Amino acid sequence: MDEGDRLRARVVIEGKVQGVWFRAWTQEQAAARGLSGWVRNRRDGAVEAVFDGPAAVVEAMIRTCWDGPPAARVQAVRVEPMPADEPLEGFTILPSA
Repeated sequence: MDEGDRLRARVVIEGKVQGVWFRAWTQEQAAARGLSGWVRNRRDGAVEAVFDGPAAVVEAMIRTCWDGPPAARVQAVRVEPMPADEPLEGFTILPSA
Protein backbone atom coordinates (compact mmCIF):
# COMPACT_ATOMS: atom_id res chain seq x y z
CA MET A 1 0.00 0.00 0.00
CA ASP A 2 1.35 3.37 -1.01
CA GLU A 3 1.87 5.86 1.88
CA GLY A 4 -0.36 8.42 0.14
CA ASP A 5 -3.20 5.91 0.24
CA ARG A 6 -2.83 5.24 3.99
CA LEU A 7 -4.83 7.00 6.69
CA ARG A 8 -4.75 6.86 10.48
CA ALA A 9 -7.58 8.64 12.25
CA ARG A 10 -8.68 9.10 15.85
CA VAL A 11 -12.47 8.93 16.07
CA VAL A 12 -14.70 9.87 19.02
CA ILE A 13 -18.26 8.55 18.84
CA GLU A 14 -20.82 10.25 21.09
CA GLY A 15 -24.38 9.35 22.06
CA LYS A 16 -25.74 6.14 23.56
CA VAL A 17 -22.60 4.16 22.74
CA GLN A 18 -21.60 2.47 26.02
CA GLY A 19 -23.34 -0.65 27.29
CA VAL A 20 -24.57 -1.49 23.78
CA TRP A 21 -21.66 -3.68 22.57
CA PHE A 22 -20.14 -0.79 20.58
CA ARG A 23 -16.52 -1.77 21.28
CA ALA A 24 -16.97 -5.42 20.25
CA TRP A 25 -18.95 -4.34 17.17
CA THR A 26 -16.20 -1.86 16.24
CA GLN A 27 -13.51 -4.51 16.64
CA GLU A 28 -15.48 -6.93 14.45
CA GLN A 29 -16.17 -4.31 11.75
CA ALA A 30 -12.57 -3.04 11.67
CA ALA A 31 -11.03 -6.53 11.62
CA ALA A 32 -13.37 -7.59 8.80
CA ARG A 33 -12.06 -4.62 6.78
CA GLY A 34 -8.41 -5.44 7.56
CA LEU A 35 -7.87 -2.28 9.60
CA SER A 36 -5.43 -1.95 12.49
CA GLY A 37 -5.98 0.09 15.63
CA TRP A 38 -7.95 0.02 18.85
CA VAL A 39 -11.21 1.01 20.54
CA ARG A 40 -12.06 1.91 24.15
CA ASN A 41 -14.75 3.49 26.33
CA ARG A 42 -14.05 6.96 27.68
CA ARG A 43 -15.04 8.24 31.11
CA ASP A 44 -17.16 10.96 29.47
CA GLY A 45 -19.50 8.32 27.98
CA ALA A 46 -18.06 8.39 24.47
CA VAL A 47 -16.25 5.62 22.60
CA GLU A 48 -12.82 6.43 21.15
CA ALA A 49 -11.11 4.51 18.36
CA VAL A 50 -8.06 4.70 16.14
CA PHE A 51 -8.36 3.25 12.64
CA ASP A 52 -5.32 2.66 10.44
CA GLY A 53 -5.25 1.34 6.89
CA PRO A 54 -6.09 2.25 3.30
CA ALA A 55 -7.69 5.70 3.23
CA ALA A 56 -10.88 4.58 1.47
CA VAL A 57 -11.37 1.73 3.95
CA VAL A 58 -10.78 3.97 6.98
CA GLU A 59 -13.25 6.52 5.57
CA ALA A 60 -15.85 3.77 5.04
CA MET A 61 -15.34 2.56 8.62
CA ILE A 62 -15.86 6.09 9.93
CA ARG A 63 -19.14 6.33 7.99
CA THR A 64 -20.18 2.95 9.45
CA CYS A 65 -19.62 4.30 12.98
CA TRP A 66 -22.68 6.51 12.46
CA ASP A 67 -24.77 3.30 12.43
CA GLY A 68 -23.10 1.29 15.18
CA PRO A 69 -24.65 -1.84 16.66
CA PRO A 70 -28.48 -2.07 16.82
CA ALA A 71 -28.90 -0.67 20.37
CA ALA A 72 -26.57 2.32 19.82
CA ARG A 73 -27.84 5.84 19.18
CA VAL A 74 -24.98 7.84 17.68
CA GLN A 75 -25.25 11.62 17.98
CA ALA A 76 -21.81 12.69 16.77
CA VAL A 77 -18.67 11.25 15.18
CA ARG A 78 -15.62 13.49 15.50
CA VAL A 79 -12.58 12.65 13.35
CA GLU A 80 -8.97 13.81 13.73
CA PRO A 81 -6.26 12.62 11.30
CA MET A 82 -3.15 11.34 13.08
CA PRO A 83 0.46 10.80 12.05
CA ALA A 84 1.12 7.13 11.35
CA ASP A 85 4.46 6.94 13.15
CA GLU A 86 4.81 3.36 14.34
CA PRO A 87 2.80 0.59 12.66
CA LEU A 88 -0.22 -0.79 14.51
CA GLU A 89 -0.84 -4.55 14.58
CA GLY A 90 -4.32 -6.01 14.66
CA PHE A 91 -7.37 -4.36 16.16
CA THR A 92 -7.80 -4.50 19.93
CA ILE A 93 -10.16 -3.39 22.67
CA LEU A 94 -8.29 -1.29 25.24
CA PRO A 95 -9.28 -0.69 28.87
CA SER A 96 -11.45 2.36 29.50
CA ALA A 97 -9.67 5.70 29.82
